Formats: sequence, structure tokens, C-alpha cells
Amino acid sequence: MIPFAIVATTVASYAAGWLIGVPILLPILNALASVPFMVLALKRGDLRLAVARMLLWALTMGIAATLLSYALPARTGTLFVRGEAYQKEMFAWVLTGEGAESTPSQFIPQQAGHAVLFSALALATGGAAAMPMGAVLMNYMGHYVGVLAATSRRPALTMILGWHPWAVIRVISFVVIGVVLSTPVLSRVGKFRVDRLAARTLLRWACAGLLADVGLKTLLAPAWQRLLLGVVGW
Repeated sequence: MIPFAIVATTVASYAAGWLIGVPILLPILNALASVPFMVLALKRGDLRLAVARMLLWALTMGIAATLLSYALPARTGTLFVRGEAYQKEMFAWVLTGEGAESTPSQFIPQQAGHAVLFSALALATGGAAAMPMGAVLMNYMGHYVGVLAATSRRPALTMILGWHPWAVIRVISFVVIGVVLSTPVLSRVGKFRVDRLAARTLLRWACAGLLADVGLKTLLAPAWQRLLLGVVGW
């Protein structure tokens, strides 16, 4: 029942955000749809279950943001924070192969900055500020993929390939980091204990994932751009 509830509340958060129409509120609504389920798992002492629940949340957001942007790109371009700007940046990369996505000297500092900020927010606020930041990142990535699919001759395949493999690894890593670094504050407030060995193990895997993200992006981005261009058919 809880997995269904996570999916349902996350979808409902998009519906609520759509009706309210205030971009900055949408990622907050997205986070509110999932964090209570994460906390319930942590109170049970099950850190891995908390991570699994938040991964389901991220998957649901990715699908919802992509499909909404595929169907109504003009609306999501303004509703998703940085949606239109990121989409234009990525479209230029798909078309020309030039841009931050293929330039390590640009994307490594940017991604490192995101990781440091996200980690600090998770540690300082028990995830209250980090999860909305994660939702912002998911939504504008979904917007790029959805709009790319809407312009493609093969939309279904584009929706899959548009979620670059290194980006998927990054999302998973961020989710794990967000959950693990939220626990010091949440455990004090909620008066529960966390398996520190499991936390350290998960955190090491997440950091390895961030390194893999950089390595794969450096190696594969140029070829992936050519693949996307061929699939989209511009």
C-alpha cells in the first residue's frame, strides 16, 4: 500500500502545483509527498527501506515531469523552476554537441557545487530543504526530456535515451545522500536510532556513484549526443 501511496501523493503534488501555478511551491509540494514515508521507514530503523521509498519518489517525479512536458511543454516550461532555460541549453547541445554537457571543465564544477549544496542542506535541515532542491533538478531534467520527445520522430525511445545513464546514476546518488545525511537531525527530533554502518556503506556507494557519473559523462556524452540527434531526427 505504501508504494502506491508514494506514487499517488507524488502525482497529486503535480496536480496541486499545476492548479496553484506558483513555480517555487511545486518542489515543496513534491517533497511533502514523500518525506513522511521516508521518516516512517527511518523510525522503524530501516534505512534501506527509506532509500527505496525515496527512489520510488524520484522515479515517479521523473516519469510525471517527462510526460507533462511532452504533453504541455509551454506550461511546464514556466511551472518548472529553470525548466525552459535548461531545455534550451540541452537542445543546443543535442543539435551541435557543444555545451557544458560535453565539457568536463564546465560540468564538473557545476555538479560538484550541486552535490555540496544538496549535502549541506540535507545535513543542516534533516532533508527539509534538500528534497525540494532535488525536486527542482528532477523537474527541469524531465522538462528537457519531455520537450525533446515532443519534437522527436521517435518520442518513446527519446524519453528513454533522454535520461542519460550518467544522469540516472546521479539521481540515485543524490537520493541516497539526501536520506543518509538527513538522519542526524531527524533521529534527534524523532528520537530513533540509525544503523551507522549501513549509513556509511550507503554513503560510500553514493559517492562512488557521483564519481561514476563524472566518468561516464566525460566518456559517453559526445557519442550520446550523436545518438540522440539521430533518434530525434532534426
